[in-house]
Amino acid sequence: MPGRPVKRSLTLRGHRTSVSLEDEFWTVFRDIATREGKPVNALAAEIDGAREVETGLASAIRVYVLTWLLENAGQSSMPKTMVTEAE
Repeated sequence: MPGRPVKRSLTLRGHRTSVSLEDEFWTVFRDIATREGKPVNALAAEIDGAREVETGLASAIRVYVLTWLLENAGQSSMPKTMVTEAE
């Protein structure tokens, strides 16, 4: 069972912010950034720029991680619009 969310600091376009995610999400998020050849802050900034205003950054990152895992496992059953919004 996942633990409590852990707050970590990120820098998005020169501004510091903090995001609370469970350790499992942080681990996969860092792994995705590494696989894509991007710093974690750059990937977080991309997700931040693509999210809807009413969607929190932590939620957007969780959806991005889930979508990425599903797509890369060849099991994505999410509508393409949801995948595009998460990117």
